[in-house]
Amino acid sequence: MPPSATLQHLDQFFIKQRITMMVNRYEVREANPDGSEGRLVAIAQQKRMAMKEQVTFYADEARTQAVFSFKARQALDLAAVYDVTDGAGQPLGWFQKDFGASLLRSSFHLVGPGVEAYGQERNQVVGIIRRFVDLPFSFHFDFTDKKSGVAVMSSERQFTLRDRYTVKVADPRLDFRLAAAMAVGLDALLAR
Repeated sequence: MPPSATLQHLDQFFIKQRITMMVNRYEVREANPDGSEGRLVAIAQQKRMAMKEQVTFYADEARTQAVFSFKARQALDLAAVYDVTDGAGQPLGWFQKDFGASLLRSSFHLVGPGVEAYGQERNQVVGIIRRFVDLPFSFHFDFTDKKSGVAVMSSERQFTLRDRYTVKVADPRLDFRLAAAMAVGLDALLAR
């Protein structure tokens, strides 16, 4: 898959969910050198109860400029593929829930230019409990390269009442936009 534009890479960023009446909103912030939250990079918005899952990321709070998005290829598919595109609609990559493996531990495929990774919840016990109890568990997803097993990215949900994630991207080939889409997708898709 050819990259649509110049690769955008961030080693670490944060995602916080904002709960509103009709949509889920996510703030994406880069990390400062000291590890604290830095400047706002994007605002993501997901309409609730949509037939076809879609999340759009905007450059500003007013949501005037879409910069990237992800969208399900099909409606109501348990193993749906989600295409990630830039603001002009050009492909950046895709991700897909591994439905069979996700029965015990949520698992995803993540593919982009030069990157083919597989991610799972680190703790299977937390994964099983999380399916039955809606508590603000801390959970971790680790994505590794399918061929080499080397770390590509991780997403860690903090133990808080509001959803807050620390995302670390170890592989410089992974575009920030694809990593952010996957991280928001983990929250949006696991909340269903």
